[in-house]
Amino acid sequence: MAQVAIENVYKTFPKSRQSHGAEATEPDAEPDAAAVLKRINLTIEDGEFMVLVGPSGCGKSTLLRLISGLEAITGGSIWVGDRKVNDLPPKLRDTAMVFQSYALYPHLTVYDNLAFGLRRMGADLEQSLPSLESGKQLSPSDSPANQELERLLTESRWWEKPLVSVTRRLPPSLRYISEAERLIDERVRAVAKMLQIDLLLNRQPRQLSGGQKQRVALGRAMARNPQVFLMDEPLSNLDAKLRMETRAQIVNLQRQLGITTIYVTHDQVEAMTMGHRIAVMNLGQIQQVATPLELYNRPANRFVAGFIGSPPMNVIPVQVQAPFLLVHPEFRLSLPSDWDDRLLPYDNRGALLGIRPEHLSLALPAPKNIRGHITHLEALGSETYLTVQTEGLTLLAKIPPDEVVRIGDEVWLAIASEKAHLFDPESDASLWSC
Repeated sequence: MAQVAIENVYKTFPKSRQSHGAEATEPDAEPDAAAVLKRINLTIEDGEFMVLVGPSGCGKSTLLRLISGLEAITGGSIWVGDRKVNDLPPKLRDTAMVFQSYALYPHLTVYDNLAFGLRRMGADLEQSLPSLESGKQLSPSDSPANQELERLLTESRWWEKPLVSVTRRLPPSLRYISEAERLIDERVRAVAKMLQIDLLLNRQPRQLSGGQKQRVALGRAMARNPQVFLMDEPLSNLDAKLRMETRAQIVNLQRQLGITTIYVTHDQVEAMTMGHRIAVMNLGQIQQVATPLELYNRPANRFVAGFIGSPPMNVIPVQVQAPFLLVHPEFRLSLPSDWDDRLLPYDNRGALLGIRPEHLSLALPAPKNIRGHITHLEALGSETYLTVQTEGLTLLAKIPPDEVVRIGDEVWLAIASEKAHLFDPESDASLWSC
C-alpha cells in the first residue's frame, strides 16, 4: 500500500492532427494545444478509497490514465509511495487498473486471465531494468510476496517456462509445475475464492455474465497485489441491481485488503456510498475534495452543490438584507443567526439561494412560503417528486409518499432555512466558505 501524491499536474492534447507533435511544457505555451487537466493537486492517503467524480469530459479518466502511465503528463509530478513515477512505464508503477470494458483476453480461461499478469512479472522486470539508469536496482513491487515471485520467475531455468506452458493443458498428473507456477496457482485460487468465482476458473469470458466478467477483471487486478488500485467506471455496464451488489463487494474488498484505491465514476450515488473522500472535477480542474457528507452539507461552489444530490439543488436569485433576511418577489426568508457575519458584506446586494428538493415541504400560506402549481409528479413509493411552477420559478420538491397531491393542485412550499445555501452570483463560490 502507498500514498499517491499528484503535484501541479496538467495535461494538454493537440487540437488538430496538423498540430500533433511535441507537447507544450507550459499550459499556455502552445496555442494549438487544448488543456484537459489544469494544475491538479491531490493527495490520496495510504489505504484510502478516493473517488473522482464529475460529468463526462471533465478529465477524471485522463487523470487516472496519467497515474497508471497509459498517458504521458505534460507537466507536474506524480508520486506513488516514495517514488516519482513520471518516467516509469506502467508495468513498473506497481498499480493495477480495472477498465470499464473489462478488457479480458477472450481466448484465455478465467484462471489464465487471473494468472496472466503474475506470469508476466518476471519478463517485465527483465525487459525494464536494462533501460533504467545504470546501477539502479528497481523492483516493480514493494510487496515481499511479489518480490519472491519475481525472483522465482527471473531465476528460473530457461526450459522451465516453455515446459510449464506446453504441459498446462495436459492432465494434472502429466503437468510440470515450477515453484513460480505453484505460487501463482495459490494466489489465483485465493483471489477466486474471495470473489466467489472459484467455480468459474475453467470457463472462457464468452461463457460469463456481465457481473462475473467484472469480478474476473477485479480479480486480475487483485492477484497482482499492487500498491494502488485504479478503477475506471467499472460498474457502468451492469444493470441497477447488479451494480448495487458489486458496489458493496468492491467496498468490502477494499476495506479487507486495505489497498489505496482511486475510483472514477460519473454517478454521484456511487461516489457518495463508496469513497472515504470524493474529489469533484469539472472542466479539467478539481472543484472540491471532501468527505461525502461534507460535500452534501457544505459544497464549495454552485457546481458542486448542483452535481451532488439527486434531484439537483434549486437555485433562486434573492436580495440580501443584512443581517439575515433574504427577499424575493414571491417570499421573504429569515436565516439562522449563524449567517449574520457572512451576509454583512452582501447587504443590499444580490445572491443565489440554493435549496435541495428534500428541504422543501408542503405548508400553509405565509409570507416566507412559496405559492405554485404542480405541473409534474413522480410517485416512487418511498418518496414523491414534484415539479412546482410559480410566477417566475420552477422548483423541484421531494415529499413523503403519504402526502396526497395531484397535478394542477395549488401548493405552498416551505423552505428549511437551516438547510439553505448561498452563493456569490459572480464567482459561484459558497458564501459560507468565503
